Amino acid sequence: MLGALYTALGTRIHNQGAGPGKETVAAALEDVGLPGSLMEHWDSTPYEPELRASHKEGIEKVGQEVGTPVIAVPGADGEEIAFFGPVVTPAPKGEEAARLWDGTLAVASVPGFYEIKRTRTKGPDFSNL
Repeated sequence: MLGALYTALGTRIHNQGAGPGKETVAAALEDVGLPGSLMEHWDSTPYEPELRASHKEGIEKVGQEVGTPVIAVPGADGEEIAFFGPVVTPAPKGEEAARLWDGTLAVASVPGFYEIKRTRTKGPDFSNL
């Protein structure tokens, strides 16, 4: 059910241009048949300390010049190497995902490798979900 909610939120925010506000979340809950009473927790923050700590840990690994997502993989000597990303649309599946993973490990194995980047030419693509 969480996957369906995540997709409903992504569709409303990314595909339909709705803001990530309370009305969007309430509508997404309704889209997937979850109870509207979940909105009673909209302002609840019991997991905020853990979320902030996790975000801080990721940013400390990769550096302040980037955002999220962050991935950390073994580098040349087995030490952890962290990168911003991957940012891929649509999400690869099967062999294509394996090639991307292998490529990530390959660039992490090169001491001093920092970045590959290009301008995004299209928005998120959820067609293969």
